Amino acid sequence: MIKYIYGDTLDAFPMLRDSMFRDRAVQFKERLKWDVSVCDAGFETDEYDAQNPLYMIYELPDGSHGGSMRNLPTTGNTMINDHFTNLTDGVIIDSPLIWETTRFCLSPNAGKMAGKIAASVCLAGCEAGIRWALDSSVGVFDARMVHIYKRIGWEPEILGTSGENKGAISAGLWALDEASKASICAKSGISPAEVEGWFDASFPEADMSEILVA
Repeated sequence: MIKYIYGDTLDAFPMLRDSMFRDRAVQFKERLKWDVSVCDAGFETDEYDAQNPLYMIYELPDGSHGGSMRNLPTTGNTMINDHFTNLTDGVIIDSPLIWETTRFCLSPNAGKMAGKIAASVCLAGCEAGIRWALDSSVGVFDARMVHIYKRIGWEPEILGTSGENKGAISAGLWALDEASKASICAKSGISPAEVEGWFDASFPEADMSEILVA
């Protein structure tokens, strides 16, 4: 299932926290060879993890990380504005209706569940956007993700691309709306009721205005 966890409460979920950061190291440092930092404990983290992001984390049956992504409001510091304005023609994306999604990660232990986990993580982001009346999510992705988003049923609007073929890096906007949710649910077989249940379990009877600006 999915859990929504803010950075300042990750310590309450030590197994999810540690396995997520270790899986990020495996994916981004070891497999994709990105220039990222990994600490002695084997965690991949950066300065944006220190800004109290909201994580959508798929919890495997054993309590460990199956997949996740990280979200921050674009009204603060974001990766796309700090490092990738070459993909937006120099335009700074700064809106209370747009958040940034980064560090989309699947655990090497996901196995045959990888497709469902990827769809679940995307649905979690879409559901949060719907609940909080957001417009879209922005992010930077590489060429390997293009077929994944297509298979999930949630393809982004491309803002700009640098490089070609397998070396291409793009910035994209994903709509956060009921049509997107329905598309992902149809492709994955995950019911809308299940998606809504994840959100309600993480934010029971909460004040949405307070959550949105947390």
